[in-house]
Amino acid sequence: MKISVLAEEQIPQAVALWEATGLTRPWNDPCADALRALETSTSTVLAASEGSKVIATAMVGHDGHRGWLYYVAVDPRRQGSGLGAQMVQAASAWLAQRGVPKVQLMVREENAASARLLRAAGI
Repeated sequence: MKISVLAEEQIPQAVALWEATGLTRPWNDPCADALRALETSTSTVLAASEGSKVIATAMVGHDGHRGWLYYVAVDPRRQGSGLGAQMVQAASAWLAQRGVPKVQLMVREENAASARLLRAAGI
């Protein structure tokens, strides 16, 4: 398993993962979100891959002062393995390398699984 920046050709896999984990909404275009994040120096999408298969993601970005995490997702068959915590840590490290002192997390009230993940990650 390797964590790296999502390749543009992996976006459909990432979007499928986001859909499988209930993170997409009809009013947001997840492909556009991923492309936008990959095109700027203040954001990216990190992906954990096994071979060519994306098994987890975390979109991360910042405004220079505060970092944000979005689309933190783990393949449902791999949930509970600590992979989500690894993705949060990788995204936090990405922000720290850029001198961003804070991380802001927003979790939808109905997303209890993400809240559990963040607590398990110590956040």
